[in-house]
Amino acid sequence: MPAAGPGRCFRVAFITAMSLNLLLAQEATLKHSPTAHSAVRLFTDEELAKYNGGEDNQPIYMAIKGVVFDVTLGKEFYGKDAPYNTLAGRDSTRAIAKMSLESRDLTHDTNGLTDDELKSLDDVFNSLYKTKYPIVGYTARRILNDDGSPNKDFKPEDQPHFNIKDEF
Repeated sequence: MPAAGPGRCFRVAFITAMSLNLLLAQEATLKHSPTAHSAVRLFTDEELAKYNGGEDNQPIYMAIKGVVFDVTLGKEFYGKDAPYNTLAGRDSTRAIAKMSLESRDLTHDTNGLTDDELKSLDDVFNSLYKTKYPIVGYTARRILNDDGSPNKDFKPEDQPHFNIKDEF
């Protein structure tokens, strides 16, 4: 067996790179096509607020459970002066769980929700938003702690629509 020299290391690296290239070249099957670049973005509350449906030429985003969806397809629901516009441009997790448009419920905070409200949240998140609207990113709160340090409980592989191939 030949010794592990620079030539062997190069061949192993080359074969690994080619294998990864083939893997990445395979087409992923999605329920909806991303409009442009499929890179995942990180949104602060301030940045997310810019996508509240107030401007005609801008997409409409809303977050649920820290996942930011492009809900522009539902402009008649989330656009300017639409019935659910108050949910757009923010993390509306509590409001979705409670089926509420009250200003006090327009928050990411799920403390104090009942088991039924949490189940409703999961049902709507999985059966409506994840199937109908493209994911464009995550809220900073989902990935970072309040002090800006990384959230150790955040695991990219556990995120909706996460695919390691998309990250290269």
